[in-house]
Amino acid sequence: MSHANGTALTRHGSRVQRLTPPPAERPKKTNPRPVVVPQAVIRQMIVCVSDDLTAVLHASTRNLDRHLGVGGTSCRRFWATPTLRPWQRRHLIDWQKATTGPQCCAGGPVRLLDLTGMGHAAHMGAVLRHQQWSHVVAGTRPATPWAVFLQRHLTDPSDYPMHLATAEFHRQPRVQAMRMHNATAYGPGLEVADLEIFQAGASAYANYHALWASCTDALLTEDGHRLHPASAFFADRITYLQQAHHHLQSLHGTQQLFAIDLRTP
Repeated sequence: MSHANGTALTRHGSRVQRLTPPPAERPKKTNPRPVVVPQAVIRQMIVCVSDDLTAVLHASTRNLDRHLGVGGTSCRRFWATPTLRPWQRRHLIDWQKATTGPQCCAGGPVRLLDLTGMGHAAHMGAVLRHQQWSHVVAGTRPATPWAVFLQRHLTDPSDYPMHLATAEFHRQPRVQAMRMHNATAYGPGLEVADLEIFQAGASAYANYHALWASCTDALLTEDGHRLHPASAFFADRITYLQQAHHHLQSLHGTQQLFAIDLRTP
């Protein structure tokens, strides 16, 4: 027999306190690890040279760390304009005569550089490369880009070490098809790191390389502002290329550009 006050009566009428089970303990909330965004790899940079540094870059000996604040060496990646006059060669930085093809240099005034020709050539090459890629990966499912695996590793390196991230990325059939092609290809093959750009489609891939030809990985403006992708993801690369291309389009023809291969730590 029980009463409404939560006690029970025994056969002899004594009161016994009813025992109720203790409430279940709620699991303690653990603070989630902050997501670490993988940074874009910066190997080359275009520098918009200010007027006071033009003479320094044309000198045979230059200190890029001191004058530009970046460590590296000049890179002959720019094409000189096809209408270049012999007397204009002295305005180009590290100009190199070529028996065939475009005349290359590390920089010079925008009006003496063939940025449009560089973009067209890169676009055409990328179209052919994407056609080859489509043939190589035909029949495979879309793969997760490397940046996703890298972000997971950087966020929790103890539970998801680098070797596991690399193994799971390489285990995807589409990545395996690209690596198998590269193993038997003559030349550089298909860049596995560009998987996310390949999967964006032929037009996006070609336009990306057309812009990258003149903008490369980063751009240092004439007032010292550095433009670069906010992360290794393709969306942030697009944002950077839009900004860098717009800046290059706004430059006066006398503005000096200089290409640098950055020194890796």
